[in-house]
Amino acid sequence: MTALFPNPFVWLILTLIEIYTWVVIAAVVMSWLVAFGVINVYNSFARSVVKFLDAVTDPVFRQVRKVIPPIGGLDISPLIVLIALQFLSYLIAYYF
Repeated sequence: MTALFPNPFVWLILTLIEIYTWVVIAAVVMSWLVAFGVINVYNSFARSVVKFLDAVTDPVFRQVRKVIPPIGGLDISPLIVLIALQFLSYLIAYYF
């Protein structure tokens, strides 16, 4: 039986990239919901989720913001991170 990714390390790396992609999407959605007042950050559970997502994604977003600052008040760093993650996953899948 031939697996799609016979190397378990490649599978692990691709899975971690996919999980981080979903974390970035969740962080963007949560930031929108907080900005529009749908989620109240005075709720302890909501505050802990927002803090977790910020702690996981902000270090990467800050590195992108150093190179590409927000354009007209629009922060495109999550989009750049998502494109980079997709490129990285295709690169790993292609060469390994």
